[in-house]
This record gives sequence, structure tokens and C-alpha cells, in this order.
Amino acid sequence: MTAKAQPIIVIKKKGGHGGHHGGAWKVAYADFVTAMMSLFIVLWLMGSSEKVKKAVAGYFNDPKGTANLLGTTMTSDGMAVTVKDDEKMKKLKEKLEAEIKSKKELEKLSKQIEITITAEGLRIELIEDKNGTFYPSGSAHLSDTGQVLLNLLGAELKTLPNELLIEGHTDATKYSTDDNYSNWELSADRANSTRRLLQEDGVRSDQVTQVRGYADQMLRVKSNPYDPSNRRISILVKNEADGTAPPNISAGKQVGDAAPPVAPKALPSGVKPVPVATTTAPVPVPAPQPKPAAKPSAGTPPAKPSFMDRLKSMLPGAKK
Repeated sequence: MTAKAQPIIVIKKKGGHGGHHGGAWKVAYADFVTAMMSLFIVLWLMGSSEKVKKAVAGYFNDPKGTANLLGTTMTSDGMAVTVKDDEKMKKLKEKLEAEIKSKKELEKLSKQIEITITAEGLRIELIEDKNGTFYPSGSAHLSDTGQVLLNLLGAELKTLPNELLIEGHTDATKYSTDDNYSNWELSADRANSTRRLLQEDGVRSDQVTQVRGYADQMLRVKSNPYDPSNRRISILVKNEADGTAPPNISAGKQVGDAAPPVAPKALPSGVKPVPVATTTAPVPVPAPQPKPAAKPSAGTPPAKPSFMDRLKSMLPGAKK
């Protein structure tokens, strides 16, 4: 008789790590650290001033920094600078509106003069109507009413340190069949004529930094490209810079250059020059070396490890 074949028994053992060698604790530890960090941030904010709270809120609402509240403090308080600019722009707006109302020839144009405060600064827009209040249709020559208004604006803007940006806009109506002169040229010419008149009224030549012609690419009434109010001149009074002044340059030399030697004055006859003691260069003093840390005495008990040190010692691979 042949012996029966013994069955082959295969024992499979599942490998794995248990106890402190597992990875589940890492997820729980990461969640714990995140929660603790969030708690500390909340506690810090609760104890901070209102200015800091508004600056932090402004950063999270607009991380790109285009809002009124800035979250950065590079060289100064960005929020304070913006608030200061807003206050100046509000005063300028109120002053311009009061002066426009005080002139009878401009009082009726209050609906066509729009002054708004934006994130960039104070925007003054001269909006046309179907009759062409400021510029006749198809012309870059200012009307008498437009010249009176720009004379008033120039008298105020020339006293400001702020830079100016002038924009010209038209509606979608084609200027003519001639491609050599279109709404692009017309909008740029109108903005340039505004610049020339403002500079004649005292605005500095370096105060106007940009003159732009947009044609019909930035419509005021997008639902109706042919609306007369799309034809307008926009003057932007920019917010002031962050206060960082460029290096002072005088006669081709920057501040800090050595001053040229001054020739000695001639003495009257019979007076002998008094010798002046020359000062020697100071001897460089070596920097004090840091003292070595004092070793704890034998009887002093070691300091207790902190909570974070105990957590670090629990990590795998930490030295015991």
C-alpha cells in the first residue's frame, strides 16, 4: 500500500508594527499641535489692540493687499498710512464739492461731476451728456464750462504732493470712417488737453505721471456701449507713497560722501597761525568675548524638562 500524501500546511504570519511603532499616533499628534497653535493665535489676538485686530482681519480678507486695511508692517503701519490717506482724500473731496457748488456756472453740473474715494486714491470724473458739456462731439477742444471746472481743480491739485493720473474715455460710436484717427486717438487727445490745461493752472510737470486713452474699452454703462455717459475724463489723485524717501542727491553726490576740503582763510598781516593739534585715529577695541556658561554645581538639581521637550522625547529616533 502506498502511503497517503501528507497535506502541506502553510502558516501565514501577518507582519506589522504595534504599540509605539505604529503610525496612527502621528496623525493624532499633528492634530493636537495644530489645535494648540490655533488656540495660541486666538489667545494672542484676544489680548491685542484694536489696530492689530483690524490689520490681521484686513490681511485675511484680502491677502493681496489691495484693500483699505493692510496686514503687513514692513517699515510702518500700513493700516495707519491708508487711514491717513483716506482722511486727506475725504477732506479734499468735501472741499472740491463745496467749491463746485459755490460757482453758479458749475452748480448745475453737479450730476456730471462724480468724485469718489477708491483704493487707489480720489477719482474725479467729468461725465458727458448727449449735448457734449465738456467736449463737443468728436472734438478734443475743451468747452468754456470745462475750462472753468479744470481751472478750479488745478488750483487745488497743484497744492498737493500726490501724483495725478489722467484718463480719457469714449463710447462705442465710431469717430469716423478714417482709420488714421479713431476713438483711441480721440480719447488720448482729450486726456492730453486736460493735462495741458491743468499744468497751465499751476500743476507741476512731474505731478502728472500718466496720461491714458482707453477709447471704449472701459465703459461706465456696460449694458449700453453708446450711452453718452461713457464719454468722460477721469483724474485720479493717487494716494501718497509709503514714506520711504529716495537718497538725497546733490550736485551728483549722495549723502554720506566726504565733503571737499575747505581752503584756509588768509590771516591778517602780523598774526601768526596757531598750530592745531591733530587727532590720531582711535585704537580699535576688540569686541568682548562671550563668557562661557557656568556649569551647574554638583548639588544643584537638574532643571525639569518642559512640556514640548517631553513630547519631542516621545518621537521615534529621539535620544533617550
